[in-house]
Amino acid sequence: GDRCIGVNGFQTLQRRHAMKKILLSMGVALLGCMGATSSAQTCPERNLLYWQAFPPGGESDLSARHQQVVLKKKCAAIDTIIQYKAGAGGGLMWGQMNQLPGDGLNVVGVNLPHIVFQPLEGQVQYKTQDVVPVFWFHYTPDALLVPESSPYKTFADFVKGAQADPGKISLGGSGLNSANHAAHERLNSVFKIKTNYIPYKGTGDMATAVIGAQIDGAMTYTPFAINNKGRVRALAVAMDKRHPLLPDVPTFKELGVDWVDGAYRGIGVPKSAPPEVKKRLSDLWMTLNTDPEMKELAARNGLELINIGMDQMDAFMKEKIMLYTEGAQRLGMGKK
Repeated sequence: GDRCIGVNGFQTLQRRHAMKKILLSMGVALLGCMGATSSAQTCPERNLLYWQAFPPGGESDLSARHQQVVLKKKCAAIDTIIQYKAGAGGGLMWGQMNQLPGDGLNVVGVNLPHIVFQPLEGQVQYKTQDVVPVFWFHYTPDALLVPESSPYKTFADFVKGAQADPGKISLGGSGLNSANHAAHERLNSVFKIKTNYIPYKGTGDMATAVIGAQIDGAMTYTPFAINNKGRVRALAVAMDKRHPLLPDVPTFKELGVDWVDGAYRGIGVPKSAPPEVKKRLSDLWMTLNTDPEMKELAARNGLELINIGMDQMDAFMKEKIMLYTEGAQRLGMGKK
C-alpha cells in the first residue's frame, strides 16, 4: 500500500509539473503576442512614403537612409519608400506638404532654421505654422571647409585670404535662406570679411563643385567634412568641443566666437493628421533614434542625435522660432 501511495504521489507531482510547464509556455506565448501587438500598433499598416525636400546625396537623404534600414528591422512587413521633391531650398515640398493625406503613411523631412527663415523672407508658399513637426532626430553642426588642394591650410589662412581680396572667395551652401546661408552671413559678419554665397539645391549637388575645386569652399555641416576626408579640409566647426572624427579642426569657440549652431532635422506630417497619428509616428521615430544601430550610424557620419518628441515639441519650437527670428533680423531678412 505504501508503495502505491508513493507512485500516485509521484504521478501527481509529475502532472503538476507538466501543468506548470504548460502555463509557463502559455504565459511566454501570451507575452510574445502582446509584444507583437504593441509592435504592430507602432508599425505603419502599409508602406511608408518618406518625402524629402532636398535632392539625394545630402545629410537629409543620408539620415533617411539610416532610418529606412532601422525601420525595416523593426517593421519587417513594410517598406519605407523615399520620395524626392526638391526645390526652393526645401520650400517647394514644405509648401505642398499639407496636400498629402494625414493618414500616418506620409511623413515629410523638415529642417530648422529653414522653416522659420524662408517664410520671413517671403519667397515661399507656406508659413512656419503650416509645418507640423512631430519629432526632431538630429542636428548637424555648421562647418567651414575647403577643397584638399586649397591654399588655405588653416582658418587664419582663410581669413587672411578673404581680407586681402574682398569678394574673391566663393563658398557653396545648401539653399537660400537655409542654415548654410545664415552661417555664411554670420561668418562674414563676425570675422569682418566679404565672401560670396553660392546656393545649391542640396549638399549632394554641391559636393562635385567643392571636391573638384570649382568653388573655393563651402559653409556646410560636419557630415560632409567627415564623409569626404582626404578630399576636403575642414577649417572650423560650430560645436562646444572638437568633433572626435575631426580632432585637428578647431571650434569657432576656440577661434574667439561663441558659435554653436547648425541644422536640425526631423519629420513632419500634414496638418490634417489626427493627434493619435502624430503620437504614433513620434513614438516610432523615438524607437528608431534610440536603436544601437542608429547610434552607431550617426556617430560614424557626424550626426548629433537628439530626441524631441511630441511632449517637448511646443517648448522646443517656441524657443527655436524666437532664436531664428532674431537671427533673421540680424541678417536683414525680409527687408528687401
